[in-house]
Amino acid sequence: MLNIVLYQPEIPPNTGNIIRLCANTGFKLHLIEPLGFDLDIKKVRRAGLDYRELAEVKRYPDLDSCLSQFGGKVYALTTKGSRSYADAKFEAGDVLLFGPETRGLPEEVRNALPPEQRLRLPMQPDSRSLNLSNTVAVMVYEAWRQLGFEGGS
Repeated sequence: MLNIVLYQPEIPPNTGNIIRLCANTGFKLHLIEPLGFDLDIKKVRRAGLDYRELAEVKRYPDLDSCLSQFGGKVYALTTKGSRSYADAKFEAGDVLLFGPETRGLPEEVRNALPPEQRLRLPMQPDSRSLNLSNTVAVMVYEAWRQLGFEGGS
């Protein structure tokens, strides 16, 4: 499977929805501190329902300590990407990196990756961004589709 990395997430229900998504797809979730909330607060629990125990969720103090755990390619999802998510060829072990809801990935994080690993979802020209948990869901299902829905039923 692939790894979902949320860099400094800020909105509890988004993270709760992503926990539920990971529990249902087998993807692993990695959270980069600081978090904009306590993982045990009611809003995270409500969105994640009882899936928290079914998802593999790890926390890291910084991005480098997280990314050092992986061997696959890191793909950043960003409105500043020039490559469509549909053109990427995902492999097991790859990483999908998402920035905080209100500001996206910092420029230095984006620019540390080659341009072909900076992906974007298409939107209408005057749109600013999509909801984080919706973007993660689109990416998870595209990557999982490419892997033949391995482990799914």
